[in-house]
Parts: sequence; structure tokens; C-alpha cells
Amino acid sequence: MHSSRSTPKLDDVARTAGVSTATVSRCLNTPDRVSKSTRERVNAAVAQLGYTPNFGARVMAAKRTYTIGAIIPTMDNAIFARGLQAFQEELHARGYTLLVSSSAYQPKVEEEQIRALVARGADGLLLIGYERDPEIYKYLERQGVPALVAWAYSHDNRLPSIGFDNFASMYALAQEVLNHGHRRIGVISGITSGNDRASQRIQGIRKACADHGLSPEMLEIVETKYEIEGGAVAFGQLMDTRAPPTAVMCGNDVLAAGALQRARHLGLEVPGDVSVTGFDDIELARIVTPALTTVHVPHREMGRKAAIALTEMVENRNEMVSIELQSLLEIRDSLGVAER
Repeated sequence: MHSSRSTPKLDDVARTAGVSTATVSRCLNTPDRVSKSTRERVNAAVAQLGYTPNFGARVMAAKRTYTIGAIIPTMDNAIFARGLQAFQEELHARGYTLLVSSSAYQPKVEEEQIRALVARGADGLLLIGYERDPEIYKYLERQGVPALVAWAYSHDNRLPSIGFDNFASMYALAQEVLNHGHRRIGVISGITSGNDRASQRIQGIRKACADHGLSPEMLEIVETKYEIEGGAVAFGQLMDTRAPPTAVMCGNDVLAAGALQRARHLGLEVPGDVSVTGFDDIELARIVTPALTTVHVPHREMGRKAAIALTEMVENRNEMVSIELQSLLEIRDSLGVAER
């Protein structure tokens, strides 16, 4: 049996709360401009009547949808989870809804998703890293949709970023590995094609090795998907050589967890027989055995600051200056001194 009750409207809320419709609007859109007692009366009326604001009318009035799109490369593991959680929390506090897509590290898929989010009226976009077809940047400019890059940093790119220097972060970790006496270093990297973060991390290791007088050709590099199994298989390949590495540096903690797992299967002690390092400092890095030496990325700070910057770009159309956040080395048990 259908109810004869009609959908409650704004003036029904105003009548029930004993205030004007303008006051109800202010309460819903800018609650800090309304006194606490009035706010409580309006909220009680909203709850009592089951009123839902007319999203379409709000969009037309503001010429905004109050949605932000984020396209991340993967949801398969926790690399982006903490930063995205902080991003979403800050957006919510500012009255925005987050739409998330995952491109599975495929540039063509990412391009489709960017166009789809713009078509659905996303007010702004969060993108991961810089490496993509320049045409996409031109498209966003033509559409007038602000975009911000995270998980990478560049001070001279037209698109602003809030992130960290992948090259410098991995360079610092490689210096630490070399200072522990390691000269035979293996690298398990994510796929570098279309991934500027992965490429810059390898370049950081190469530069540190060169600065220690080592030939870059000595560096054994295996590229694989960011998966535990990929890390395990790559570690097996690196160790199955005439002069296996004494340290294996991994492009992230997920790959490093796979390397640790395979070391155990091969009967190798970490760090006694071989040292292993990661990158990101996700929770996994602390709970594996031994605990992982890694680079701590300020995920939550990055997500929160990205949300603040992107909403300000949307609302004020202001030019944003890129912000570099600092990563930190976390030296734990998986890195030991190389035997001379």
C-alpha cells in the first residue's frame, strides 16, 4: 500500500522548526553561520520529517556538484589506502563526496576514467604521479577541471603536486644500505613503464651506487607487478645467480613482503644471509618478520593536505604552489651489515 505522504520540502522543515527557509538553507550549507540552538531545532525537524536536500537544486545554485574524483593505480593492496582515507575524511568535513576509480596501472584505462569523472561533473581530480599523455592535461584545462598530483613531487610542472621526492627518498635508503657495507645489490621494482614513481626510485638507487664508485651495470633489476607473489618470484630470480646480492631493495613493502616469504622458503636468514628493504611503511612493514627497513611516506598528511588544496582550487580557482612533504628512513631488523 502506497503512503499518501508527499516528500517533505524545505518550507516544511522551516515551518516545523519555526524558522525561515533561508535559515534552513544556511543550516544545511554553512552550519557554522547559525547559532547552536537554531541548528539543533532545524536538525531535529530534518530528522523528524525525513527531509533530504535537493542535490540537483544545490548543484544548479552553486554550479558545482561537490564531488571530487580520485583515480588510483590499484586497490589490490594497502599502498594508497591510508592516504586516501585521510583525503576522504577531509573532503567529508568540507561537504564534498569522493568518487574513486582504479586504473590497474593501465594508462588507457586511467584516461577513460578521467573523462568519465569529468562527464559526471567532478569538480576536481586527484591523480597519482605525473606520467601520462600530455593530451589529458590539455583536456582537463579545456574542461576547466582543477587537478592535483599526489605520491610524487615536482616544483616546475604545470600541474601542482602535494607529495614527496621518490628519487631522493630511495637515494637516502640506498645510501644507508651501502653504508652497511653492501656492494652486491639487487632491485625488485614495480613496472616502470607509465610509472614515474617506480622509475625515480630506481634512479635514486643507481645514483647512490655511482656515488659509492660502483658501476650501474652491477645493479640487477627485476620488474614485476606490485604483488606479494611477484616479489617472491623476483627474489628467487635474483638469488639464483652465481654471485647473488647481499641486499635486495624493493620498490615497495608489498614486494618486500614477498621477498621475505621466498627467503624463508629458500632457507635464507634475513638479514644474516641477505638484507631486504621496502618502501612506503604501510602496516605490513611492521608486522612481517623481521620488521622491514623502509621509507616512511607521510600518507595521511599527504591525503589531508591534498583535500584542502583541491577544494580550495575548486572554490577559489586559485593557482596552487606544489608542496613537498618529507619522507623518513625507518631502519628496522631486515637490514644488516654485509660480511666483508
